[in-house]
Amino acid sequence: MKIDILIKGGKTVDKSIIDIAILDDKIIEVKNQIDDSKYQANQIINLDGEKFISAGWIDIHTHCYERLDLYKDYPDEVGIKSGVTTVVDAGTTGALDIGKFYEDTKKYKTNVYALINIAKQGITSQDELSSMMNIDEYELKRAVKKYKDFVVGIKARMSKSVVISNDVEPLKVAKRIKNELNLPMMVHFGSSPPTIEDIFDYMEKGDILTHIYNGKPNGILRGNEVKKEIIEARERGIILDVGHGTESFSMDIAMKSKDAGIFPDTISTDIYIKNRINGPVYNLSTTMEKFIYMGYSLEDIIDKVTKNAADAISLKNKGLIKEGYDADLTIFDVVNEEKELQDSLNKSVITSTSIKPRAVVVNGEYLNIGKSIGENEKKGETIV
Repeated sequence: MKIDILIKGGKTVDKSIIDIAILDDKIIEVKNQIDDSKYQANQIINLDGEKFISAGWIDIHTHCYERLDLYKDYPDEVGIKSGVTTVVDAGTTGALDIGKFYEDTKKYKTNVYALINIAKQGITSQDELSSMMNIDEYELKRAVKKYKDFVVGIKARMSKSVVISNDVEPLKVAKRIKNELNLPMMVHFGSSPPTIEDIFDYMEKGDILTHIYNGKPNGILRGNEVKKEIIEARERGIILDVGHGTESFSMDIAMKSKDAGIFPDTISTDIYIKNRINGPVYNLSTTMEKFIYMGYSLEDIIDKVTKNAADAISLKNKGLIKEGYDADLTIFDVVNEEKELQDSLNKSVITSTSIKPRAVVVNGEYLNIGKSIGENEKKGETIV
């Protein structure tokens, strides 16, 4: 039987060694050892039991719409070039630009989805929800229905610099709309008002709270204790997302939260061109390294950027290495080397463990991260 790719000797995070057969963008077989005579592969990727392989990494909080100036980037720069096979743009565009964004994504290798901003203009300025007139319910619903395979949820930024004097009023509207459309809602929280306690009044099971370690007074801690509202939110099924960003990740808050038994469901970056180039974000693997430093297991971290991330936005055929699932995979090394890591409050630590993505398979195509897209091998055997 002819197939597109046969991956030999990949090491999973539980240290199992597996072979993976890929045909027509799908995983058709996963086994400890696939008989070499079973398939005639167009391309064989030999990992020799040395390289880690996982389901393709998914970053559910990025900003990668290239046409806006405030928070812009390019899907492949935050995606496949850093080992991420799927990115979700978190509200850069609203109803006015979602169509242009969708068309732009077609030229990239990285899988791209969007959380549509409830403000029709998207993030063209920091205060997109300063006027309730910026919410056009008709156009929002129309856009979601038109791009139903692209839009995976709604985004509402709930911090004082965004809503100005509107407090939770935009969130009330967002909740009603997302329930009518049967979509999850990602809520950004920062400086109050609105307070995190008030925000939780309008969040439901399956909604996503991002920037959970923001280190601001309106945060998840009351003194040194995790607020009871956070604990109750977890119990209600609200998803806690990292959303690192330029100003939204405190190592101290993250450690205190971990010590209290409150862990993130998903690890994401809130990446865009400035914090990708100048830090402190750089890429998803750097954010993952911070969780290794804090004592999380590699297996737990990988779950938070694969299975958990796919579940959070209902990507049905992604997030697992499983027969019938999309052939999206990340190949990476975990190496012992010192590296400085910095949070959003200029706190620096030295880690001894680095995660280095080496290659991806995205939509059934193998891409070596060290090469330009045009230089990647198409046939024969490749040893990563």
